[in-house]
Amino acid sequence: MYKSLFSEKKAAQVAAYFLMQAGGQLAVLKLMKLMYLSERSALLQFGEGIVGDRLVSMPHGPVMSVTLNLINGEMESTAGGWESWIADRANHMLALSDEQRGKTPADLLALSAADEEILQETWQQFGQMTGFQLRDYTHTHCPEWQDPDGSMLPMQPKDFFASLGLTPEVSAAYIARMQEQASLQSALR
Repeated sequence: MYKSLFSEKKAAQVAAYFLMQAGGQLAVLKLMKLMYLSERSALLQFGEGIVGDRLVSMPHGPVMSVTLNLINGEMESTAGGWESWIADRANHMLALSDEQRGKTPADLLALSAADEEILQETWQQFGQMTGFQLRDYTHTHCPEWQDPDGSMLPMQPKDFFASLGLTPEVSAAYIARMQEQASLQSALR
């Protein structure tokens, strides 16, 4: 939710996890929704995301903004990041890169056990759905999504947590921790 919290390596490995579960290839829409739902779950359970991406509402539902830029080739990948794990987008599909085929979730070293548990739960709950079913699900079951009327609306952390039913005190504590982490990461760069 704060750009400085974003981890390209973790975004790539979350995408790789879902691609591995699907046999190596997924439609972009489905992958984005699975990634969003796992990020949402982590934020709700722990007050911090797996990837740390900026969340936005778009016409097809909620999206992880920086990850979508990587998927669309709108930003450069860093060493060990997106392009190390994910092949170029083709015909609305994403696949594992040739060098990552045959790897297993045990090879996703940037992900913690808690991250993997959330990803596994997300796959079990939503993996059988199509991208369009997931889009429709997020429109009706994710109250943080607002119809952007053909554009994009950033999700503000306070509004995001409030829409999920967290108390103002818990929301404030989560936001303070995210701001602290963003400041710490900025200082370390």
